[in-house]
Amino acid sequence: MSNHRNTLTLPDGSQRTFDAPVTVAEVAAAIGPGLAKNTLAGRLDGRLVDACERIDHDASLQIITPRDDEGLEIIRHSCAHLIGHAVKQLYPTAKMVIGPVINDGFYYDIAYERPFTPEDLAAIEQRMGELIKRDYDVIKRMTPRDEVIALFASRGEDYKLQLIDDMPEESAMGLYFHQEYVDMCRGPHVPNTRFLKHFKLTKLSGAYWRGDAQNEQLQRIYGTAWADKKSLQAYLQRLEEAEKRDHRKLGRELDLFHFQEDAPGAVFWHPRGWTLFQQLIGYMRRRHDGAGYIEVNTPDVMDRSLWQISGHWQNYRDHMFTTETEDGRALALKPMNCPGSVLLYRHGLKSYRDLPIRMGEFGKVHRYEPSGSLHGLLRVRHFTQDDAHIYCTPAQMDAECREVVALTLDIYRQFGFDDVRIKLSTRPANRMGSEATWDTLEGALVQALDAMNLPYQINPGEGAFYGPKLEFVLRDAIGRDWQCGTLQVDMNLPERFGIDYVDEEGQRQRPVMLHRALFGSLERFTGILIEHYTGKLPVWLAPVQAVLLPITDAHADYARDVAQWLVDAGLRVEHDLRNEKIGYKIREQTLQRVPFLLVVGAKEAAAGEVALRTRDGEDLGVMRLEDARRYLLEQAQAPDCLEGQAEQRERDERLRALVGMKPAAEMNI
Repeated sequence: MSNHRNTLTLPDGSQRTFDAPVTVAEVAAAIGPGLAKNTLAGRLDGRLVDACERIDHDASLQIITPRDDEGLEIIRHSCAHLIGHAVKQLYPTAKMVIGPVINDGFYYDIAYERPFTPEDLAAIEQRMGELIKRDYDVIKRMTPRDEVIALFASRGEDYKLQLIDDMPEESAMGLYFHQEYVDMCRGPHVPNTRFLKHFKLTKLSGAYWRGDAQNEQLQRIYGTAWADKKSLQAYLQRLEEAEKRDHRKLGRELDLFHFQEDAPGAVFWHPRGWTLFQQLIGYMRRRHDGAGYIEVNTPDVMDRSLWQISGHWQNYRDHMFTTETEDGRALALKPMNCPGSVLLYRHGLKSYRDLPIRMGEFGKVHRYEPSGSLHGLLRVRHFTQDDAHIYCTPAQMDAECREVVALTLDIYRQFGFDDVRIKLSTRPANRMGSEATWDTLEGALVQALDAMNLPYQINPGEGAFYGPKLEFVLRDAIGRDWQCGTLQVDMNLPERFGIDYVDEEGQRQRPVMLHRALFGSLERFTGILIEHYTGKLPVWLAPVQAVLLPITDAHADYARDVAQWLVDAGLRVEHDLRNEKIGYKIREQTLQRVPFLLVVGAKEAAAGEVALRTRDGEDLGVMRLEDARRYLLEQAQAPDCLEGQAEQRERDERLRALVGMKPAAEMNI
């Protein structure tokens, strides 16, 4: 008995000693019945394990419950298995493929002889609920490889057999038994179906086996699951709200853009949408000018050899559009702007006195995305990046990183995103460059964030193949997260392209290259903004800022003249001269999310006035034309244009303080 004595250290530092091997569930029971009832799994020496895992050595142990993030993932993963149980009961000839966890939920890919219908989805959900009510135990068995193969072969589960073939090194595999249904998984999973009560199947879609459009079509069942009823209801309400905000729906209603099969994955911008798009470019151009960037433009099509030098060809060739000329020369539509920027830098000798060079470009890039992944403005094949590449000395790298981070956070704040999280993605398995170089680059990003006292999360192995990166994640009005901007530090592409500068000693040195995009994809950022604001864009961004509404045809000329007068003042104004009742026109323009409605009748025309109201129904009263113009111009100011010179200098000093740099007066600026 003493040979099995082991001590378990709990997260609070307390210890429990057992005289025999013990399971995670038994440890929880020894601590208390409440914990035992809520135990889903355990974290044993940092590794997630099932509640049935036996412990026969000294170890650290954390009990995982539904309140833990890991517990919620386990619930969702187990719900995916429960889909399998229900589907196999209702549709015995269906073949199960994979069922992973995703953000806020899970899905299961299934092969079946006909498409599932919404009625099928409802039936599957109902059967899952019936199975949950049985409160049956989920049993795990580690099973020798040959027995696993025999089991799935006997059940005709062809896809499971292919997955086993992908794991030749595995001599034994975890099988999870949901009564008569069995699935293969690393786990862990819930010990009993009573933990799965708060779920909902959400939609059906298509998918390809192994994500390859050349393979057979599968069906994907999506769902969500939560630890309690309240959380589930809150999520479903968010889904309902998200549907109202869907930028594709609003894009149609507000006449902003459309898509069609003649150009899959590319946007047809309508005049109003293009106006919005140009406001974003104009805003970023002004911010670039204020931050010392120069604007450039590089070709869309370049020789394939550039991508081979950069490493993109080896890593992204499946996402690149390529062609050959009559003389056999291989060309590629650029999926990134980096090589073109490098060629611009390399054009002419650079001195240390020239650095840093901050080179910005609103570059068009093209990436082949599978048709099933295209999603309105959020996932396209042809898009515009507010890209920039900063070339600096190693000594300048820290300050440049901090300047970029400060600029990024300030820009997001001006667009109404105050909740921004930063993720540091470190070296991936497939990478170029030495370990020492990666140590330097990762250290530079960490140093910049620490100097600015900014919290961040580490994403191990998620960096680009040429350098680590910061990702900026925005939280929108309904709590959804959007990854937008990135900052990457890179000493590998300068080496591969052989670019340099002449230092103080007359020696040639490699510059550090910073890659940064703050909006990321302008198309995607536009979609995010539309959803964040439910189409009610800030006045400075709104494609139409005001509309003149004459009460009758007799006042049409006055409305037309006032509209033109406001346009001449720099406002985006239209007039609605349709022969409709004024109430109808007010309602229609309100639905178009026009910020200001200017109603004019006989009284207003005679007095040189307009009656102002907002899209939210607020009556601002009657104003003289000069007062109305002044008010509208104030409301339409972009946030980066609001302050005068003194206020702008104060902002610059605040930004410089944030990044830990000397005041401008001390730097002869």
